[in-house]
Amino acid sequence: MQALFPQFTQFDPLTGTIEGAPSLERHLSDLRGYFADQTAYQAAFTQEDALLYTVTNVEPAQGDGALHYGISYLLPGRVGREYYMTKGHFHAWRPAAEYYIGLRGAGLLLFEDEQGHSWSTPITPNSGVYVPGHTAHRTVNTGPEPLVFLGIYPFNAGHDYGTIQERNFSQVVVDVNGQPTVMERSAFLRTLTQI
Repeated sequence: MQALFPQFTQFDPLTGTIEGAPSLERHLSDLRGYFADQTAYQAAFTQEDALLYTVTNVEPAQGDGALHYGISYLLPGRVGREYYMTKGHFHAWRPAAEYYIGLRGAGLLLFEDEQGHSWSTPITPNSGVYVPGHTAHRTVNTGPEPLVFLGIYPFNAGHDYGTIQERNFSQVVVDVNGQPTVMERSAFLRTLTQI
């Protein structure tokens, strides 16, 4: 049987690209409403519509058992005290799990299930993180260099960004005395009113 897609691909862990695959760019304007500190967001956006991350996907086949994969390249930086992050999403097919492999940089994965329970785990080079089904996930770059990771997921997982856009994550990752710290969004917002 002849393969309908390339079974061999090459990727660059430094640039987060996959040879021959298209990349999607996400800029600051694409994350309007995602950062908790809207004043800091507006100030950053007024200066520049900065590139936050790229995603390069390979979607070779469909059908039972097929896998898709992609590389994300998340730049370092902050909006106010919040570290650069991805939009985050549930999978459209909620049972779909995903597996992340850290290639470069340092960051955190935020998780939130459909009942609102939240937790986080680090992602670093040569590490793997299992993302269970029915769980929203967002990646945050907490280091000084780009965070690059490979994600592998079922072909029919899909992406539900709408739910996150409506309710967002209940936790944020912010700089506290030079250290990345996971905080409840509501607690972080209270610190902004005390300044």
